[in-house]
Amino acid sequence: MDGKSPLFLVFIAVLFAGCTMIPEYTRPEAPVPADWPSGPAYKETPSKPGTSLAVDLQWREFFADERLQKVIETALNNNRDLKLAALNVERARALYGIQRAELFPTVNASGSGSKERVAGLFTNNGDPMTVTRYGAMLSVISWEIDFFGRLRSLSERALEEYLATEQARRSTQILLVSEVATAYLSLAADRENLKLAEATFETQKAAYDLIKRRYEVGLASELDLKRAQTPVDTARGDMARFTQRVAQDENALNLLVGYPAPDPIKRLSPDLSGVLPPREVAAGVSSEVLLRRPDVMAAENLLKAANANIGAARAALFPRIALTTSAGTVSSELSGLFKSGSETWSFAPQILMPIFDARLWSALDASKTEREIALVQYEKAIQTAFREVADALAVQGTVDQQVAAQQSLVAAFAQSYSLSNARYVKGIDNSLGVLDAQRSLYAARQGLVALLLTKLSNQARLYAVLGGGGE
Repeated sequence: MDGKSPLFLVFIAVLFAGCTMIPEYTRPEAPVPADWPSGPAYKETPSKPGTSLAVDLQWREFFADERLQKVIETALNNNRDLKLAALNVERARALYGIQRAELFPTVNASGSGSKERVAGLFTNNGDPMTVTRYGAMLSVISWEIDFFGRLRSLSERALEEYLATEQARRSTQILLVSEVATAYLSLAADRENLKLAEATFETQKAAYDLIKRRYEVGLASELDLKRAQTPVDTARGDMARFTQRVAQDENALNLLVGYPAPDPIKRLSPDLSGVLPPREVAAGVSSEVLLRRPDVMAAENLLKAANANIGAARAALFPRIALTTSAGTVSSELSGLFKSGSETWSFAPQILMPIFDARLWSALDASKTEREIALVQYEKAIQTAFREVADALAVQGTVDQQVAAQQSLVAAFAQSYSLSNARYVKGIDNSLGVLDAQRSLYAARQGLVALLLTKLSNQARLYAVLGGGGE
């Protein structure tokens, strides 16, 4: 086979297919303020000394509690949503590989052999004859030479969609880490509320028994007895309610971690007072850090994909050139396939020039509109991210003051209850003051647990909305 075979020209043609009609991409300006919000709800300084940016902090470094680390690790290995996101990445990668392969010719090797008896009516001498034919061929069928970049534009779109899927997987992981931490903390808080309800029930039951004995000997009225029964029944109802909530919290956490073993959560989670708090993270001095969030990066990848699709729509307006070619040998005998003089080849280029096809112009308009839609979605993703961070910063800037005030309130109600109970035991006051002090102390302690949960959960949320929790 000589060097002038058109099969060699097929590969040379790749060198001429390098341009695209994709519009130049420029990252849009972020439609949010450059600085984080300021005011009474926010801390004066964006971060404390020694804090790190969330995106630079691994989740194992952020969550200090070893039991919580174990639960998160189990979830990352077993959660079905994360597995589904990973499978979507694999599918997108394969689809990108399929689209990219369109740039290159498909070369097929084939071998053939046939025998045919030809009737005498169709031979030169009038005698019937048998025709034997063997062939070995390399062929390229309908390979489009990408002169105007249509296939390269489609390949670029597939690449950006694959990258967006990968960012979606990272976003799913961040969300999973945050949800596991929040569910873990909620379970711990409800366990602490259950312990508080049980302790309060025992205290109020003891007070009720005391009043009941006094009532039996005529030292307390029936009204005092009924008043004492009310907080006992309330605490009994709270015990049942928090027992239910603990069970539901365990079910929610088991779903997140993927049910790796029978009842693992009960052995891992303490009450809220036994959870080590997460590390402090910094929001940074500029909202530009939001551009590193996976969901924002995914939105930008989809914007780039829509931009690349415009190039494909533009290129569709220009001619397409396709090649079908083959080269090989043929012989009437199998042993003569590769002998001199048996070479054969064919070369069949085809050009398709669109003259009038209104669909192509409509497709171009549609691709431009899709880019505008992707741009709006990208801007919306940034604005949503900014709002999420601002909300978390507002909680961070005020929750410590709320916790301090609630702790002072608990201490005050505890002292009030101690004094009221002492006065009642000495006969100075009636039981109403003791019951009111008990009820107030119980509510204040529940409020403190709720605020501590808010503080710890907000630390985990701030870490997530700033882009922390990925690899």
